[in-house]
Amino acid sequence: MRIAIAFEFASLNGGEQSMLAVVDSLRGTGAAAWEFVGLAPPEGPLADALRKRGIRLVPLVLQDKAGRRFPPDVSAGLLREAAVEAAADVLHANSLSLARLTGRLAARQAAAGALSAGQALPVCTGHLRDMLRLSGAAMRDLAGNHCLVAVSGATAGYHIARGLPADKVRILHNGVDLNRFRPRPDAGELRRQLRADLGISETAAIALTVGQIGLRKGLDVLASAAALLAEAVPQLHFVIVGQRFSAKEETRQWEQSVRATFETGGLAGRTHWPGWRDDLPELMNGADLLVHPALQEPLGRVLLEAAACGLPIVATRVGGTAEILRDGNSALLVPPGDREQLTGAIRDLVAEPELRKQFALNGRRRIEADFSVGLAAGRLGAFWREMYGACR
Repeated sequence: MRIAIAFEFASLNGGEQSMLAVVDSLRGTGAAAWEFVGLAPPEGPLADALRKRGIRLVPLVLQDKAGRRFPPDVSAGLLREAAVEAAADVLHANSLSLARLTGRLAARQAAAGALSAGQALPVCTGHLRDMLRLSGAAMRDLAGNHCLVAVSGATAGYHIARGLPADKVRILHNGVDLNRFRPRPDAGELRRQLRADLGISETAAIALTVGQIGLRKGLDVLASAAALLAEAVPQLHFVIVGQRFSAKEETRQWEQSVRATFETGGLAGRTHWPGWRDDLPELMNGADLLVHPALQEPLGRVLLEAAACGLPIVATRVGGTAEILRDGNSALLVPPGDREQLTGAIRDLVAEPELRKQFALNGRRRIEADFSVGLAAGRLGAFWREMYGACR
């Protein structure tokens, strides 16, 4: 079965990483049964990752050189051309915005009736990885797909409550590679190396935060909480891994404000911004806890990765987070935007090594039971086969 996967951006973030992990797993278990084609920007980290895997890439560029999206009808036409070139059995949109386009194309084809074999689109499916405000037109576009995949029950419920027919969506959680993301036997050395790289004491505690630098990630709340912890927990350092992709002035100014809050809150020299890193398993084995202060989170991939590594977690109770972690069992969950509760949870977890050990064990067990990439790949593969069979 040939699956064409449409990617909007050239970057390699959570949604792209999750899909590539599924692709790797399916190819590893049945290479002859699965063939994948990537419809994606021809240059960048994602294109490099596709080529490294030997996956055919059909160029798909939906923005001008200034980064502005083309009008929807133009983008839909470009996606259609790429899909026809791929000649796949299933066209899968890896993001909500692309799922709008695949839904629009599928609805138009259904209205037009039979087309010649060379011009007919494949079965159209897509991923819901976001929880955004959507217009009625957007919901109608999404509903044009044969079916959609929501990464969490919270994500599915959000869209159903806003008009998406319930029979148009399936809940399929993401998974992670349990061999790559695992507690490492050399964790002690990784701890020492991380602190040496940062130029800090071997006894320093490290709170790790990972993700795109953007408004919905709650870094402003973390900065305020960190300022409250500066004197109370003097050995605590914050390592913020990620980068800002948005070029909007609002987001630029927000990032500057967040950095300033860290610097002026008594944390100069104790806040570290290493940018994007591809050695997350090593970082997670070298840190003391993960802090995930997101204001909105359909299903945080970094939470799966951290729990798989046995890294204790403080996170906000938003979106699909509670579908992964249990408060007081594998993490401390606090309300989004609540600086005081976030402060208290970080302070408590830093101060209680036995609680961290308990969370590490329980978190790993949770991921092993329900969130391995093998399980996720099997479920998505079965979904694609079902959709293809139902439409043929």
